Amino acid sequence: MLWEDDNSQEQQTSGETLDLAFSMQCRELPVDHLHALSQALEQVLPQLRTQQIGVHEIHIAGSQNGWERPDPSLGQHLMPSRRTRMTLRVPAEQADEISQRLQDVTLDIDGCKLTLGKPKRKPLTSHDTLYARHVVMEEDEKDNEELFLQRMADELAAQGIRVRKALCGKGSCIHTPDGPVHTRSLMIADLGPAESLKLLQQGLGKHQHLGCGIFLPMKGIQHVKSPGDD
Repeated sequence: MLWEDDNSQEQQTSGETLDLAFSMQCRELPVDHLHALSQALEQVLPQLRTQQIGVHEIHIAGSQNGWERPDPSLGQHLMPSRRTRMTLRVPAEQADEISQRLQDVTLDIDGCKLTLGKPKRKPLTSHDTLYARHVVMEEDEKDNEELFLQRMADELAAQGIRVRKALCGKGSCIHTPDGPVHTRSLMIADLGPAESLKLLQQGLGKHQHLGCGIFLPMKGIQHVKSPGDD
């Protein structure tokens, strides 16, 4: 964990990059669906990997007591609700074209049919605390969080982003035909508005078409104690 106190400032909004959140009709999805979703989208959007288009994991949060994430080893699937969205992070100048290409298209996600509806545009707004569900790990970082965090700090510094507070979560795995992609979740806090906006727009690391390195705002980390707190 990296930790250095500082304060955030007023928000900024990007005019260069935005999220397109598509309504969707889908009865069920594989838990590990990112590769299949990326492949299906690439058939409609050949520019998916080359023009800074990020594919968000289709996230279904548990709200009821006792909810547990389905176990893919048992053949269980995610069950999207009417409120679930399929979201892409796209350059603003491509938003119209991408919307037109994908609206009303049905994708095959490992045998599960997903029909996209009308998208809603969501501008990216800076936030002092950002979170990514997946950031790609190197081989020697699987059992060493400090190595992972140090590399993240170095890569962010190369983007002009100073890391003051960072916390990574447990590892996970995205399966692909070329082998597994090992990832960790990552939270970065106390970002300045310009830094936050840059990270939202550029992301971090490779495989953004697989949902990696794509950051989202968080309300904060007040529930996480700083080292030395009572």
